Amino acid sequence: MPPLRVVFMGTPEFSVPSLAALADTERVVLAVTNPDRPSGRGQALAVPPVKAEAARRGIPVFQPEKAKAPESVARIAAESPDLIVVVAYGHILPPSILSIPKYGCINMHASLLPKYRGAAPINWAIARGETETGVTIMRMDPGMDTGPMLHVRAIPIGEDDTAGTMFPKLAALGAEALGEALRKLRDGTLTETAQDNALATYAPMLKKEHGLIDWGRSAREVRNLVRGMTPWPSAYAIHGGRTLKVLAASVEGGAGAPGRPAGTPGEIVAVGKDGIVVACGEGALRLELVQPEGGKPMTVWAYAQGRRVMKGDRLFP
Repeated sequence: MPPLRVVFMGTPEFSVPSLAALADTERVVLAVTNPDRPSGRGQALAVPPVKAEAARRGIPVFQPEKAKAPESVARIAAESPDLIVVVAYGHILPPSILSIPKYGCINMHASLLPKYRGAAPINWAIARGETETGVTIMRMDPGMDTGPMLHVRAIPIGEDDTAGTMFPKLAALGAEALGEALRKLRDGTLTETAQDNALATYAPMLKKEHGLIDWGRSAREVRNLVRGMTPWPSAYAIHGGRTLKVLAASVEGGAGAPGRPAGTPGEIVAVGKDGIVVACGEGALRLELVQPEGGKPMTVWAYAQGRRVMKGDRLFP
């Protein structure tokens, strides 16, 4: 089988390894990505990473505001693709696009489907305490991550992994899995497995409020939230009427430390050079790295000295 004519659809850095892998083995005739957007304090237009990679490789780029618009569908159809590959494009494709390619549209999704369908599977898998995740290559249908599975690769989530450390791992694994799926397609060994909808869970798009810490939960659950919300939107609490981001933390007494703390949830029960210890609904959490509102990341000891944090102070809500 000659190289496939592929239209690639993706936007962030997470998509780039898959685009690069495809371009090395197939004929990528078009890269579809989101428009340039204002970014940073200066609001200068930022180029999507997929656009930059495509330009570097001489691949034509198309940046529609809406992929489902008739003119966008016509532009994609004009390439007569054998296959459309989607990796973190951020839009559900309409039937008018799904029906274009000879071999259909496939998506690389960063979870072990049917778990964590939706926009932020990596973050929510960690925030909810999973110890394993992975990537699923799936055939796309009109639903959100509901199509049949074609190929799956799993990877452990380490005790100290955050969403930030898992993103590049899963991006690389996804590029490998995509290549493996295409080799199966060429060999005629690619099979479809329907998802069990009864096992489906949802990973909604992240909002700032998702990082708000509930100190009534266990220390283990709060730490998982910290890991899952790193690097964005960050887990946070309120101290002295101002937002305090928690960037790194550990369960006081070790991962399996049981029992209730000597304080009410949200109460600071110890302050020292090795951290601030906060009571939770079960156990206590040692804060290690924080970022005060309007400030830079700092050790908790530096924060405690600068803000005169004392035992008995409270973090809210």
